[in-house]
Amino acid sequence: MRPVAALIAAAGLGCIDDVGFFDPQVGEPIAVRCSDDDSDPGEDVSFAEDLLPLFRGDLGPESCTCHFPGSTNPIGIDQSGLDLSSLDSLLAGGANSGGQIVVRGSPCTSILWQKVSPGPPFGARMPFGGPFLSDAQIQSIADWISEGARE
Repeated sequence: MRPVAALIAAAGLGCIDDVGFFDPQVGEPIAVRCSDDDSDPGEDVSFAEDLLPLFRGDLGPESCTCHFPGSTNPIGIDQSGLDLSSLDSLLAGGANSGGQIVVRGSPCTSILWQKVSPGPPFGARMPFGGPFLSDAQIQSIADWISEGARE
């Protein structure tokens, strides 16, 4: 089948969403589920105290250690260049983030939030292969970004 014909056939079968991405997960588009608002304005989220332990793997099996130097398998750093070990390295992004890894004040447009959430707009959900972050952990990342992504 020709590539154009295959795309038309896939679109007819519902394999292409309204923005043209193949999405293997079924559910609401990510833009519908996202809010840039802080879910608990009275509670500040800290990179050093709340997110770094999560990324480093201190809080359980759901972690982002593939993007952490010195881990047993830093494949995430090797492949994407994304290092989650410090605020500066996280904000610098990876090879393909285009400065959008964290958009301060907007988790909805931040690649970090998109990639840990169900149904990311591109690539695989992270942490790759799971276990995935809990809804509360994902919300903490969103709140941190909403609050300005500070230390």
